[in-house]
Amino acid sequence: MEQGLTIIIYALLFIFGASIGSFINCLVWRQNNNMKVVNARSQCVHCGRQLSWWENVPIFSFLFLRGRCRTCKKKIPAYYFVNEFFCGFLFVCVYWTILIHFQDSWWRFARDIVLLSFLVVIFFGDMLYRVIWPIVIWPATIIGFLFNWLFLGVPISSMLIGVAIGGGFFLVQYAVSRGRWIGGGDVRMGVMMGVWLGFPAIVAAIFMAYFLGGFAAILLLISKKKKWSASAQIAFGPFLALATIWALYHGEKSINWIISLFG
Repeated sequence: MEQGLTIIIYALLFIFGASIGSFINCLVWRQNNNMKVVNARSQCVHCGRQLSWWENVPIFSFLFLRGRCRTCKKKIPAYYFVNEFFCGFLFVCVYWTILIHFQDSWWRFARDIVLLSFLVVIFFGDMLYRVIWPIVIWPATIIGFLFNWLFLGVPISSMLIGVAIGGGFFLVQYAVSRGRWIGGGDVRMGVMMGVWLGFPAIVAAIFMAYFLGGFAAILLLISKKKKWSASAQIAFGPFLALATIWALYHGEKSINWIISLFG
């Protein structure tokens, strides 16, 4: 009976996460096209036809329609399906990690699925359109602060140090390069990461983001999809998002492990 209940919980979480992923797909596309996020029917990104309810079912609709619009027959972006599946899988993983493995509180579980949803918006927004929207960053920062302070007991001093390191690190680069190395969105995201992660996890997140970004750049150069030049740019937001997800669970432990090596 208990095993059956666990399977039901995982299934419901996957469906809920996939639904959030579907909403994020809609939000990112509409935000980029300056459209209303609410009070507007979903539509094909190519022909603009309003979609029926059964064309909006996460994962299922993409598979049933074979990845194409029913009217214009143009391909539905594959990342729609990928994001819906990923968010469903991510919510299940967070539940298992927080409540089963760490046996932590429901408040941390709630915080993490909210914050991870924001990170998915940032990931796809910067990857697809090269923008990190302030309208996403600042609410995420405030929500993260309230969760950490009111429900999880994270010291305000830890968050302030995190902001100083995360925001300050990117602000210095932005000022020195006059915006050529990184954009203002990366600076704002550094502030958000500092609030979410606090100190010392923010340090681990920054190192991980540059490691992932450097590794991706090498792969692109090897595959000849990018040429090395002063104008060559890679969106950094996705790497910051991935590094933040990693640091939420492993950042502080990694820093403490490194310190122990020299202790």
